[in-house]
Amino acid sequence: MTGRLTLLVGSPRIAPGLFTRTAWQTLDAADAVLARDASEPLADAVSEAGVPVAHLGELSPPALSRTLMDRAAEGDVVWVSSADGDPGLTDAIASEVSRLGTPPEVEVLVASWDVPGSRLLDLVAVMDRLRSPGGCPWDAEQTHESLVKYLIEESHEAAEAIESGDRDHIREELGDVLLQVVFQARVAQEHATEPFDVDDVAGAIIEKLVRRHPHVFADGDASTPAEVERAWEQIKAAERAVKAPHGGGEAGHQGLLHGIPRSLPSLLAADKVLARWERTGGDLTAVGDAHGDLAARLLALVAEARSAGVSAEEVLRQALRDLGQDPQTGSNGRSGR
Repeated sequence: MTGRLTLLVGSPRIAPGLFTRTAWQTLDAADAVLARDASEPLADAVSEAGVPVAHLGELSPPALSRTLMDRAAEGDVVWVSSADGDPGLTDAIASEVSRLGTPPEVEVLVASWDVPGSRLLDLVAVMDRLRSPGGCPWDAEQTHESLVKYLIEESHEAAEAIESGDRDHIREELGDVLLQVVFQARVAQEHATEPFDVDDVAGAIIEKLVRRHPHVFADGDASTPAEVERAWEQIKAAERAVKAPHGGGEAGHQGLLHGIPRSLPSLLAADKVLARWERTGGDLTAVGDAHGDLAARLLALVAEARSAGVSAEEVLRQALRDLGQDPQTGSNGRSGR
């Protein structure tokens, strides 16, 4: 009698109830369901669902493949994959298949797939391990305040990567920014009186996005980018009014500065203020003075850039990059200077 060996693989992040129908049928029909040990998440989930699982313990890939093939020679066997993916096992099984005259059938059955964003769970778990007792002593001593400089630095590095257009670099730097968010949330989890965690952070931004996009999630009627921006500012103004003392909001030019960090680069801050000014009906051509003092001329230039549909910050950064190019070679002129 020659049976079948099924290598059952799936995401340890997905509940076993979300296994495919074929996966459950294969598990129910198997003569034996095997796994490494009870600590394996998939095997534990299968066992909790009422399917008996036998544990083989730690075996080398060649020893494990021989054991599985021997058992499959007598009936249908399912191997529930381990969290580490059982490195070397498929190669060892291929060698066994080549060695045997009449080997059992072997198939890989995917029981579940990760949903988008599932690796974020892994990042949260890694950060928790680093921050917990027995983890990294440097990570364990960090505070909200000590991490601020890294958040700022990584944000600037991400902006620079985006300007470079290097996709690998962009992915890496966005990961560094994401780490800072998860790190800050993990620190917040330990606050003595007002703790919050990464789910609270995610929940807050989800609520804000839904609230500020009524044209998508409710009955709002904004249909163009300009209409969306106007509605966005109206919603934010209403939110500020609710948060302000005695229910009063900020008015006039002071209100245009509300929520803009003092550490934001001045050109970006000026562009943001002028965007708000324009949405309230202000005339960009009346902003600043091209012939006035230095501050007035700078503000007029930012308004001119906005009227032209460009960012003064990006234009100036490009000019600086051009200035940094070696006039002889066209490359960055750092060597020997």
